[in-house]
Amino acid sequence: MSRANDDEDIDLAALCKALGHPARVTIVRYLAEQGTCIFGDLSEQLPLAPSTVSQHVTILKEAGLIHASAKEQRMCYCVNPDRMGLLKRLIKLL
Repeated sequence: MSRANDDEDIDLAALCKALGHPARVTIVRYLAEQGTCIFGDLSEQLPLAPSTVSQHVTILKEAGLIHASAKEQRMCYCVNPDRMGLLKRLIKLL
């Protein structure tokens, strides 16, 4: 196995781990459909406490699957197209 494959395997495992909970899949799907949204709207999409949604968002941000930016003292989230593209490419290699 080449070093490039090792790095790709590490990336794929990290991305899949980040998506390893149904709530996180729901968050990414919602953001992909909506384009962007503020945290309050996002937390209303899940039957979870806002603090739990925040933990899931943090995991997705750490994996690079979503971006966050401040807008008028609110956090706005969107899908990171580069990381999603990488995920799709790596899955096709399986």
